[in-house]
Amino acid sequence: MKKASGVCVIQNGQLVDGTGAAAIPNGCVVISDGVVTYAGPAAKAPPVPAKVSTIDAKGGTILPGLVEAHFHPTYFNVAALEDLDIKYPVEYVTILAACNMKLALECGYTAARSGGSLFNIDVWMKKAIENDLMPGPRFVTAGREVCGAGGLMDWNPEFRKIGMEGLILLVNGPDEARSAVRKLVKDGVEWIKTYPTGDAASPDINDHHTLCMTFEEMHAVVATAHNHGLKVTGHCRATEGIKNALRAGYDAIEHGTFMDDEALDLLLQRDVPVVPALYFEHASIEHGPSFGMGQRVIDGHKETLEGGAESARRILKAGGRLGMGGDYGFAWNPHGDYAKELEFFVKYVGFSPIEVIMCATKTGAEIMGRGDQIGTLEAGKLGDVLVVEGDVLKDIALLQDRSKFLAVMQGGVVKSGQLMNPAWS
Repeated sequence: MKKASGVCVIQNGQLVDGTGAAAIPNGCVVISDGVVTYAGPAAKAPPVPAKVSTIDAKGGTILPGLVEAHFHPTYFNVAALEDLDIKYPVEYVTILAACNMKLALECGYTAARSGGSLFNIDVWMKKAIENDLMPGPRFVTAGREVCGAGGLMDWNPEFRKIGMEGLILLVNGPDEARSAVRKLVKDGVEWIKTYPTGDAASPDINDHHTLCMTFEEMHAVVATAHNHGLKVTGHCRATEGIKNALRAGYDAIEHGTFMDDEALDLLLQRDVPVVPALYFEHASIEHGPSFGMGQRVIDGHKETLEGGAESARRILKAGGRLGMGGDYGFAWNPHGDYAKELEFFVKYVGFSPIEVIMCATKTGAEIMGRGDQIGTLEAGKLGDVLVVEGDVLKDIALLQDRSKFLAVMQGGVVKSGQLMNPAWS
């Protein structure tokens, strides 16, 4: 991905650097050849060459580019999970995914981690983005997901004999689990996404259903993935499923909804990050009935929301790590609404804006495995910056309003926002 050349100075705005530190009222960021060389008080900024590009933050907020840590580019705002399986051919899904990638960048998300992708499209999207063939976030891939037979993502009746190969790899036993990972290794993914537990969205496999994958299957996935240098995550809501995943050696947990003291201790011992994805539950409760969700499913989402919010509070308070990612791509939770997750964590869960921004930048980058390159505005990091007109700490909902974005930058290159300037892009 191309980096800018020359020097750019971003000034006249409060600096929220993503580390969790207090905002700097009159901050300044200097980017040289695409890399941050200074981020701090304007009064202490080093001298810069006479000929520089300058971005005036207009008294607004300068912060790192956001990280969507649970991103489904190939989910095309479906009204039911089943629509992902056979509704559209791979060619059209690829076009939809490219549009979602572009939209995410325009929404201020300069990086993202795949939570699973139809047809391994995310692998090829990453290549296209890195070769500047299309706009999109810096990306780490997961490809097709791994699910136990009869689990959350296995809905086609056996008698149809049509399989699920475009969406998931079904496994039944440790040998098939190892085989699935090896197929994904060949496909070039970086994360293995699994389904150890159920979900309120499923009429048959609820949040407390643990054995969508056995421990032996999960352990086989981890051992094989780690042998090939890949990381493993899983859709884990049920308490025992969370603990199974942590004991099996998972590198991240998606949702982590119903977490007891033992699960929290296991999580903290290994410093495993969690991506709660809670706004999805709120959106399901608010809008689900319009899409045919029955009361039992809505009640399940309510239970999931309360349990997930409490687990998230406990994790952060105990010093654990949380990423922000919202499972977007459903009709009631569409692409483009990504920053609603951030506002929800402030207004409903009770986090401070500084904490939420840290989760959505620093921790997200760490989950991607790129915490040394992006996620905070510090010297030596890539110049991935979001410049917003207005005080984001007073009104975090500003992050939902793309008209307020002065600049969305990757490697010092302005990719979106009011200040698109061909002179240094």
